Amino acid sequence: MVKFSCIWAVVAVLAGAEDITPRVGPIEIYGIHKLSATKIRAALGVKEGDSLPSRNDAEQKLGQVSGVVAASVEAICCDAGRTILYIGIEEKNAPHMEFHSMPTQDISLPAAIVDKYNALLRATAESMRAGNADEDLTNGYSLMADPEARALQQGLLPLVDANLTGIDSVLRKSADPEQRAICAYVLQYGPRSERGANIISNGLQYALRDPDPDVRKSAMLALKAVMVGAKLHPEQQIRVEPTWFVELMNSIAWSDRRNASLALVTMTDGYAPEILAVLRDRALRSVVGMARWRHLEHALPGFILAGRVAGLDEKEIQTAWLSGDREQVLTSRSLTRALQLNRGSLSR
Repeated sequence: MVKFSCIWAVVAVLAGAEDITPRVGPIEIYGIHKLSATKIRAALGVKEGDSLPSRNDAEQKLGQVSGVVAASVEAICCDAGRTILYIGIEEKNAPHMEFHSMPTQDISLPAAIVDKYNALLRATAESMRAGNADEDLTNGYSLMADPEARALQQGLLPLVDANLTGIDSVLRKSADPEQRAICAYVLQYGPRSERGANIISNGLQYALRDPDPDVRKSAMLALKAVMVGAKLHPEQQIRVEPTWFVELMNSIAWSDRRNASLALVTMTDGYAPEILAVLRDRALRSVVGMARWRHLEHALPGFILAGRVAGLDEKEIQTAWLSGDREQVLTSRSLTRALQLNRGSLSR
């Protein structure tokens, strides 16, 4: 995943006569219920094949559209060599995700944890470049297949154990979003004692409402591992509620929707009627919209969730997906009826 801030520091480098300027591929607009996609595209002023716009300029233009409360633009690499633009819109009186107010305290993590985390980032980036990005989540925390990255992750276990209360405090109170993001990631390595499990689950679920999207992203990444471990090891006694994942499906930030959908696919694997009922009531339109995205990898979690809400079993969902006819599920009677019943709540 690549945002505007990190898509190629140099956007145009000459290689003979070849133009390698990043170009816009599919443009996906989500969150609109009353406004038209045509109006949003016109305000954006960008079409497929154009060079990438400035993120700040694009969000400013969209924010000036009548009826738009907030807008988010994320550039994600890649679809057929071009960058996908995801345009998130929050309209007036639409579903709104409330985040915590910005923390204000000048507190930070021990240097040993920060240094270990930064070394892990470098090792992970190197392993990904080498095509060795596999990880094991069965313990409830990430262990990379790459030996160097794995050793660094294992080194976090005693550090987090010794500093668990402080990590939780920095996560909740530090004014520095980078510090909070590190806390959200490393909490997964905390001890599974009764006290440790409570701090891990409560802290990470608190971080799902952090005002910074990168902190929320780190929390969801950690919770992915925590949930795998909790399912395989019930004795860990860690419970993760679906509430905030469902609410994040209505966020204007693409990374929120993407990571929340992946978490909900995991949480609804098997028979989970209570979670599916909440998803149907609170975020079905967002789920169906995601399932229609053109980039298949990004659309799949939404399609799986839509199929489960529609009452299909896993084989039926897989068959429908492989057929290439997504609309047979997305326009099914059960989903259409659910959308009609919830139109008022989804557009409030």
